Amino acid sequence: MEFQDKVLTCRECGKEFLFSAGEQAFYAEKGFQHQPSRCKDCRGSRRPAGAGEGAGGERTLFAAVCSACGKDTQVPFKPTPGKPVYCRDCYAKRGGRAGEHSPAPLT
Repeated sequence: MEFQDKVLTCRECGKEFLFSAGEQAFYAEKGFQHQPSRCKDCRGSRRPAGAGEGAGGERTLFAAVCSACGKDTQVPFKPTPGKPVYCRDCYAKRGGRAGEHSPAPLT
């Protein structure tokens, strides 16, 4: 399917904005059913600060005790009671992505 640039009107501020052929192809590839109804500036102002930008946002850390070594640690999620939580080193040893340790051999 060939896409062509479209000029849309923002439902928030009323300004016209371009919905490019490239953006339309992206929307189609992702399976989005609707075209955007807000311009880039209005979409950005609706987003919480730091959301979707990949860096610079504050991350909430939760205190936990490593299930493997017993060391106090902090994790970026609220631990679920009864489920193991690992410090960075133990997580890496178990084959996780944290740190640059190689996974522990399977026995």
